[in-house]
Amino acid sequence: MPLPSIEQRLATELAARPAQVTAAIALLDEGATVPFISRYRKEATGGLDDTQLRTLEERLAYLRELEDRRAAILDSIESQGKLTPELRAAVDSAVDKARLEDLYLPYKQKRRTKAQIAREAGLTPLAEALLSDPTLNPEAEAAKYLCAPFKADPNDNSPDNPGVPDVKAALDGARQILMERFAEDADLLQGLRAYVMESGIVASKVATGKEEAGEKFADYFDYSETLRTIPSHRALALFRGRREEMLNVTLVLPGEEEARPAWDAPHNLCEGRIAQRFSIAQKNRAADRWLLDTVRWAWRVKIALHLETELMNGLRERSEVEAIRVFGANLKDLLLAAPAGPKAVLGLDPGLRTGVKVAVIDATGKLLDTATIYPHEPRRDWDGAINTLGTLCVKHSVELIAIGNGTASRETDKLAGDLIEMIKKHAPTVRISKVTVSEAGASVYSASAFAAKEFPDLDVSIRGAVSIARRLQDPLAELVKIDPKAIGVGQYQHDVNQTQLARTLDTVVEDCVNGVGVDVNTASAPLLTRVAGLNAGIATSIVNYRDANGRFTSRKELKKVPRLGDKAFEQSAGFLRVMGGANPLDASAVHPEAYVLVEKILRDLDRDIAGVIGASDLLKKIVPAKYADARFGVPTITDILKELDKPGRDPRPEFKTASFADGVSEVAHLKPGMVLEGTVTNVANFGAFVDIGVHQD
Repeated sequence: MPLPSIEQRLATELAARPAQVTAAIALLDEGATVPFISRYRKEATGGLDDTQLRTLEERLAYLRELEDRRAAILDSIESQGKLTPELRAAVDSAVDKARLEDLYLPYKQKRRTKAQIAREAGLTPLAEALLSDPTLNPEAEAAKYLCAPFKADPNDNSPDNPGVPDVKAALDGARQILMERFAEDADLLQGLRAYVMESGIVASKVATGKEEAGEKFADYFDYSETLRTIPSHRALALFRGRREEMLNVTLVLPGEEEARPAWDAPHNLCEGRIAQRFSIAQKNRAADRWLLDTVRWAWRVKIALHLETELMNGLRERSEVEAIRVFGANLKDLLLAAPAGPKAVLGLDPGLRTGVKVAVIDATGKLLDTATIYPHEPRRDWDGAINTLGTLCVKHSVELIAIGNGTASRETDKLAGDLIEMIKKHAPTVRISKVTVSEAGASVYSASAFAAKEFPDLDVSIRGAVSIARRLQDPLAELVKIDPKAIGVGQYQHDVNQTQLARTLDTVVEDCVNGVGVDVNTASAPLLTRVAGLNAGIATSIVNYRDANGRFTSRKELKKVPRLGDKAFEQSAGFLRVMGGANPLDASAVHPEAYVLVEKILRDLDRDIAGVIGASDLLKKIVPAKYADARFGVPTITDILKELDKPGRDPRPEFKTASFADGVSEVAHLKPGMVLEGTVTNVANFGAFVDIGVHQD
């Protein structure tokens, strides 16, 4: 029975209606982005959210590849003249690529195998005879097929006949034919795969002589866990140990570690299933032992190795997918961390011998001042450092101090604490807070082409201090300048598929940026690049236009930007904010295509836009269904009313700072039962890493 359509399969997987899926696919095929569809096409998709749409997008690509492969396989088998109605039905009903490839295996063009050579030597009847009638004596039957090699007919392209020199060669050839048949039985393979997947055991041993060199893998020197239950982080550790040649990792079946049974019984359940499939059993008939040995060789030499490779690759892929998911979730939390907002910030990039690099930025992120101080070893100019920082704080009205969490972070945190106390004494009304900021990836930004273009005359280390300060102001705006993989909030990130990792992290960044929205008059080119519908070229054009013509005063003005066409405007406009423009809607998430609807609501209320924005009581009285039509449905109108109530609402949490406990600066200071405040720096499936100010998360 043929499978349901792609739309129907996706609808089942997403627990959605086929019409929703069909509409989403049409929009994606037209070039619409997931953030745009999720936010502004709710009527079409029935409200599918960004998570569902991302899953749909990924599964759609897989299922389309599956259908292309199905068509190619059918064409190939048909061209060979071997496509039966039963085989076509089996191919048409295959639900995944593994099943398709199992069915195609007997018809796949391959290198000249031992079985193929045996068939050319005319040994197929011998194999068939012994399999169908185990009472035949193998040696006596094989003697009938002996022949000398001879040249093929020069008038055709058939290979030379290798001949059959003796009984052993005849039986070996017949065995190869049967082994290949057993190994290419699609239904048998499917059952064996399911059994090994359910019961297989991943086992590891330390490689010979690697006990000392592989000490970090000591937990896996003698380890086993079922394939079905092993978590991703342990699987990836095993694969890394194997890749570094510290561990021997294998896939075994229950009982295989024990002594093998006698030759006349299957050694494991899989061999038993092969024997049962082809009605092979030990009944003391002449060919029984030969057939059981053939089963054993088929399992060990062909099927077991094939399944081990396939299932271990599957384990690795599943583990990588989970590791990438964890990385993406952590990255999302980091990008959507609470911004300190438009405040003057003093950024400190801690260091010992090379000094602490200092950068002051204003409320918009513009660099105002820099310095280098040496409060720590070997100079220990504590007082000079405090005086320098105090002068900068007063001069630029600093409100926050951002301290990088690298080397000498805790010592620099103490310096900032002394600075704040000094300022309190001399200026009691001044309020300054200090915050420890993750500097993961700051060095990558500092050495980037973008940083070099922005600060061509600034030392690389000072650029790091600027980045630390800006991260406190707006983590999202600053972190998008860095390759997400360099931020380091994942597990085994260098072991996973880098293409898939990059694709996943890019979608996380895109969803975060568009979820928050972007001020088109202050955003950097890297930030604009992440806006739905824009790319690096258009983002650069926006910045160049802004530099040449001054601030944008309306969203409509974006249409004047070179290379920003109608499609790009449609996709991006709702996520770009123009703050302080003539139309307050330009600073909201209301899409310009819906301004006409807002104007209709304003006419009915007899109010201007200023009189409606923030008027919660008034907006609650509006019935969305009253304004619904073919273009704008209730979901969109509901979103618009929420946006009018709180235009440009930031979905990120309120800014809060973690305070390290006094007197706790080393691991040795920690005692059971302590309750400490800190900052979560990374989360993995096996736990969380928290910076509590003791030099070690």
